Amino acid sequence: MTATLHDSLFPAVPDSADAVLDGLDPEQRAVATALHGPVCVLAGAGTGKTRAITHRIAYGVRAGILQPASVLAVTFTARAAGEMRGRLRQLGAGGVQARTFHAAALRQLQYFWPRAVGGEIPRLLERKVQLVAEAGARCRIRLDRNELRDVTGEIEWCKVTQTVPEEYATAAAKTGREVPRDPAEVARIYTTYEQLKRDRGVIDFEDVLLLTVGVLQDRPDVAETVRSQYQHFVVDEYQDVSPLQQRLLELWLGGRDSLCVVGDASQTIYSFTGATPDFLLGFRGRYADATVVKLVRDYRSTPQVVALANGLLGQARGQAAAHRLELVSQREGGPEPSYTEYSDEPAEAEGAARRIRQLIDSGVRPSEIAVLYRINAQSEVYEQALADAGVPYQLRGAERFFERPEVREAGLLLRGAARAAAEPGEPVPVPEQVRAVLSSRGWASEPPAGSGAVRDRWESLAALVRLSEDFAAARPDATLGDFVAELDERANAQHAPTVEGVTLASLHAAKGLEWDAVFLVGLTEGTLPITYAKTDEQVEEERRLLYVGVTRARFHLALSWALSRSPGGRGGRRPSRFLDGLRPGSTARGARGTGAGGGGGAERGQGGRRRRGPVLCRVCGRTLSDAGEIKLMRCEDCPSDLDEALYERLRAWRMDQAKELGQPAYCVFTDKTLLAIAEVRPSDAGELSQIAGVGARKLDKFGADVLALCSGEELGIPVQGAGQLPDEEAEE
Repeated sequence: MTATLHDSLFPAVPDSADAVLDGLDPEQRAVATALHGPVCVLAGAGTGKTRAITHRIAYGVRAGILQPASVLAVTFTARAAGEMRGRLRQLGAGGVQARTFHAAALRQLQYFWPRAVGGEIPRLLERKVQLVAEAGARCRIRLDRNELRDVTGEIEWCKVTQTVPEEYATAAAKTGREVPRDPAEVARIYTTYEQLKRDRGVIDFEDVLLLTVGVLQDRPDVAETVRSQYQHFVVDEYQDVSPLQQRLLELWLGGRDSLCVVGDASQTIYSFTGATPDFLLGFRGRYADATVVKLVRDYRSTPQVVALANGLLGQARGQAAAHRLELVSQREGGPEPSYTEYSDEPAEAEGAARRIRQLIDSGVRPSEIAVLYRINAQSEVYEQALADAGVPYQLRGAERFFERPEVREAGLLLRGAARAAAEPGEPVPVPEQVRAVLSSRGWASEPPAGSGAVRDRWESLAALVRLSEDFAAARPDATLGDFVAELDERANAQHAPTVEGVTLASLHAAKGLEWDAVFLVGLTEGTLPITYAKTDEQVEEERRLLYVGVTRARFHLALSWALSRSPGGRGGRRPSRFLDGLRPGSTARGARGTGAGGGGGAERGQGGRRRRGPVLCRVCGRTLSDAGEIKLMRCEDCPSDLDEALYERLRAWRMDQAKELGQPAYCVFTDKTLLAIAEVRPSDAGELSQIAGVGARKLDKFGADVLALCSGEELGIPVQGAGQLPDEEAEE
């Protein structure tokens, strides 16, 4: 149910508000019809979140509840914003603004600058690297190419987290950042960089947000004008907002709660840029009356791929892991994910290329295959292997499609042809006109032999031809001028058509995309997790990065690693720890993994117990996905049969145990576990052991006391003061 670039373009516009809801599943429909008050959508990978929120906006507009011009939908890439605008047009809600945070802020800043500040807005600095290099030189600090890139990244992080130069060293140490130079040197370069910008009258992209925040804070009249324009906000990928973006959103809202946010904490992979899932996870705390909807029906991936994704997160720890969503595949079964070990990296690349060649020969299109890796430097060996195998490929993150010389030239030629076609005469189908124009610039019905620049040029032009065919099929009455306008809009949104080649991309660049077949390569310790992931949270983010990679696959999924870098090298590498307990023949570290294979095997719970199948609510029978609900063994909204007196006795006993052990109370049992015990009231060790959070060790250590309390025995523990215990929800 998630869209791809080759989904049907411009289907018929729904003829009514109710028709907008057609085809939505129950949870998506719940999102689409929740039009009032704060709404939080927790949406797993492949669950149709963009479909749900665009139908929500369109339903509100078509039903007359929302005025199109009063809605601002915000996302994180120009491509995603362009896709959202396209979908809204298809649903009959074309007047809605869908922009990135930066684009929305820049538009407001340009409009209000003369009124709020006076004069013309400073020129926007396209790339800050050169100015950072000059700042380093002014400070007499030599930066090599990698250091220059990393110091630039540190400056960007400082600005989105609102960290001033004097606070950089402390903030970097507190967050465990891997600093590229001595923190004092980075702070000096940062200070000089800001001074150079002021001297030259320029601003950077982070300044766009900072200045917009400043104007809205300092000028109530400007803030009121913005708030009177935009009265309803939708934020996609909310797990990726930075503190600065959250502050801007709060100023746009101005204390109102007409806000819908969508996100998945398990896909937070940009914390190095200042992104944090805290605002998503704390949404209900800020809006106690929020409507919360969970999307867990995965329409993208087979049950085998989904089982591996669930197993991978089942081993995770930390705050995001506690809120993970258990996906449920809606697709027919497919092949099990494969795990392959190679002697060296060239052998791994050749093995992947060989399997890709087999997939293509079996009918899988090259554009529906991806090779994903942790760092861009890994791409070279795969480029060579695919070229040797005669497989076309494209590098994602390299030159943008609409900036390629042949595409820009084609656009100019098509624009000229569209003007000529406006003359009276026999109408010619759009694809025929496009083929005629592009044939003069190297396009032919059959691709050229081999690879290289000639083949790359042909692939670009062929993508435009295929796009014209899809466009004409969806809009038979459209003209060549209409098609050129569509190309212009796609170029502005960086919404490129599919080039017929295997995609090579980093895991970060793959976010938001999907393919029929995905090869996850180079999965070794030191690469994933990356060497500089030192803290527990940094390691967990690396796990989430692999999770994103796994969930890009619809049908075929291959995972591989090499024991050495070069042929004949010492094979001292180890497979990534994230595969422990998932790949055949391995066991999970700790006791939180899944059975070998990661398919439909039994999940290993705490204390080594095996828990087969989904966890069902003991009240209504619904499958539970939220970690807190799993601990309670019921939906949070289902009625509780809590024995309050027992709960208070348990809390008092826990406080006594914690003091005796010299540990925080949650190290004995968390509040959720105590609640579950007080609701279930187990009568023997077997029943107690079934409660999440009561592992074998804790059963042995505390089981007798807990069962005695449940049976009504008093252990001499006073109840008073129990309410003062810390309300911790740490992982056990």
